[in-house]
Amino acid sequence: MSARDRAARRRAFGVGAAVAGAALRAVSAGPWAPALERTNFRGRTVTLAAGPALSAAAAVGAAAGAPSRRTAAAALVAGLSAGAVGLYDDVVGARPEQKAAKGFAGHLAALRRGRVTSGLVKIAGVGAAGLAAAALLAGDPAVRAHPRRRRAGRAAGLVDVLLGAGVVAGTANLVNLLDLRPGRALKAGALLGAPLLPGPAGGLAAGPLGAAAALLPADLDERVMLGDSGANALGALLGVALAARTGPVGRAALLTGIAALTAASEKVSFTQVIQQTRGLRELDALGRRHS
Repeated sequence: MSARDRAARRRAFGVGAAVAGAALRAVSAGPWAPALERTNFRGRTVTLAAGPALSAAAAVGAAAGAPSRRTAAAALVAGLSAGAVGLYDDVVGARPEQKAAKGFAGHLAALRRGRVTSGLVKIAGVGAAGLAAAALLAGDPAVRAHPRRRRAGRAAGLVDVLLGAGVVAGTANLVNLLDLRPGRALKAGALLGAPLLPGPAGGLAAGPLGAAAALLPADLDERVMLGDSGANALGALLGVALAARTGPVGRAALLTGIAALTAASEKVSFTQVIQQTRGLRELDALGRRHS
């Protein structure tokens, strides 16, 4: 790994951490702060301020460490857009008329009855953000230089973009599915992002990791929660990092795994699996306020 790549990673991590702290203070002190208060699984009052703070910090940090302008733009589009529609769902989805629709099937059922739910807006928004980010990556010479892409025709290139969009949106949703206990989504993001640090695109993962590290203590202490805004943004940015370093076959394999885990979540409780698996249970509880 070159000195330039290492410098990009350090810069991205530092920017992500610094912006996260400043953004959390700003969001927590704003006039909208009361609207962001929620009750967590233990009955404690916490704030969703960490969500928009993480979204902004992770996106800016990833862009700061990106290897090109187009890749930086992909990170900004994915992180900020996923965070924005997630925040919309966090706020609007808390209304009584919105709470009846649960899961993807519930949102589709509501749509068939002529009602557009905040969850459906979030799903469409994250999908659109993933598509835009994948299209930007496709225009990056460094990403196009992948051996399998140099031999691909126009139709194959379109499929590659769609696969990339699926990886970005799918990872956003997967991290969001894990955000059911303090610190869990941030720990999962760290485990997913750490192996992505080596290489020219490592800065894309370093920015979100820096933001996650800055917010993890407050999340574990049950003073904040990520909500859909933070979890979707973190997952979307890690999805961009994954898409930037994989070819069509790698993207297809990733998307298959993500789809399998997402489908499993409809039948199996991730929280129950974690609690019944010793190593996962101990990692999940590590550093938590009431572990």
